[in-house]
Amino acid sequence: MTSRVQATHNGAATEAGSWRDSTRIFLQPIAAPSILGLFGFAGATFMVAAHQAEWFGNAQTPIFLFPFAAMFGGLAQFLAGMWAYKARDGVATAAHGTWGAFWLGYGILNLLVATGDITLPTNGKFVELGYWFLVLAAITTSIAIASLGESLGIFAVLSTLAVGSAFTAIGFLTTGTTWEQVGGWVLIGSACLAWYVATAMLIAGSWGRTVLPLGKFDKRTNVPGMQPTYPIQFELGEPGVKQGQ
Repeated sequence: MTSRVQATHNGAATEAGSWRDSTRIFLQPIAAPSILGLFGFAGATFMVAAHQAEWFGNAQTPIFLFPFAAMFGGLAQFLAGMWAYKARDGVATAAHGTWGAFWLGYGILNLLVATGDITLPTNGKFVELGYWFLVLAAITTSIAIASLGESLGIFAVLSTLAVGSAFTAIGFLTTGTTWEQVGGWVLIGSACLAWYVATAMLIAGSWGRTVLPLGKFDKRTNVPGMQPTYPIQFELGEPGVKQGQ
């Protein structure tokens, strides 16, 4: 009986290997949503954080920034988060959904300021926004911990994002201009890392092989020149459907 079970197992493994080597099935073709999501996040975060770090601008600058931040960092990234559902990527869904929604809210806030419906605090202390950044820091920390199961590249983006959000929250809660500036610098670093990760994913998807490593724990997909995806995945029970990006 044991030998029969072993033979059946070996036969199934041989058949699966044969399918892997000779078959490519696309049941749900979808590009990696995080390419768009990370580029949207990188663009919006870099511009707003650079102003926060006092690289450029004045009191009127947010009014000029918010339409682009709301569309690129907000709408585009939020859509990427929804498409990440289809890719079965919980980390991307949480990250892009959370931050896409925040950037949309940021756009609405500044639109209300521009139309004169609300007035922002003038003493540098913005408690309400400070608490929002505190919440974002906590949620992003949770997502960063989960991302350690995927790659160091995504973890680097999210961990620096969480730290930058925490510093920014302290600045808004305590009128600490220095904290806001430091938070801006850290967020700029997160934006740059997001640009790198998105670029690496874009090139890998276009060229069909890894060029820029992302620190993935699967060494077969992290070495430059190796194939980042596989034609068929039997483990999920659905040939051609890949979990994650």
